[in-house]
Amino acid sequence: MKKKIRVLVGKPGLDGHDRGAKVVAAALRDAGIEVIYTGLHQTSESIVEAAIQEDVDVIGLSILSGAHMTLFPRIIELLKEKNAEDILVIGGGIIPEEDIEKLYKMGVKKIFTPGTPTGTIIEFIKKVIK
Repeated sequence: MKKKIRVLVGKPGLDGHDRGAKVVAAALRDAGIEVIYTGLHQTSESIVEAAIQEDVDVIGLSILSGAHMTLFPRIIELLKEKNAEDILVIGGGIIPEEDIEKLYKMGVKKIFTPGTPTGTIIEFIKKVIK
């Protein structure tokens, strides 16, 4: 039996809006991907701990607060500290175009901007996690 892809959907920081994260989580689940949703107001540390404990393939962060240049690097740093760099980090939300390339250079694998079809996200995850 083939192992299912496992994705943790996280909402780090003080951002209190999670409708988009829940829509993406439901679409992933409907596509046969196992989803762990951490809920609102999570710390970077709690997200990385949950990802390791749940043995996920991907961490998907939803950030609307503007704190993406702090939160993404912290997640990447914690994964390195925990020797869990094999967990891919992707994200979405309100992220200015000029910051996306910087995040890629830091190790974020993909950023999905508002309006991205959920099918595009699913296709990307399935292609990268074989």
